[in-house]
Amino acid sequence: MFFFIFVAAVLLFGLLVMSLWNALLPAILGVKAITFIQALGILLLSKILFGGFGGRGWRGSPAWKQKMKQRFTNMTPEEREKFKAEWKNRCGGRWKSPEQGNSPGSMATE
Repeated sequence: MFFFIFVAAVLLFGLLVMSLWNALLPAILGVKAITFIQALGILLLSKILFGGFGGRGWRGSPAWKQKMKQRFTNMTPEEREKFKAEWKNRCGGRWKSPEQGNSPGSMATE
């Protein structure tokens, strides 16, 4: 039963990708229309590159969260601040705590 549901889902997603591609991209970007087999190839490529299509992935696993929580609690306060500052720098300041406010100069810099 699962096999048939899986095959039906792959066929449906392939048809959806092909339909959306052919409806939008040739008109917007001037690219060629694709076939159903090419749409399945795009789905496979996106699975390889992004590891998606649902599921929890590595970020959603409880083991990963527990490991990061343990690592963070074992840090000294200075290491925590350095870690937070590095991630604020990497994320472009999008993740501000409420007490920091919204002013651009309130970000920590190194």
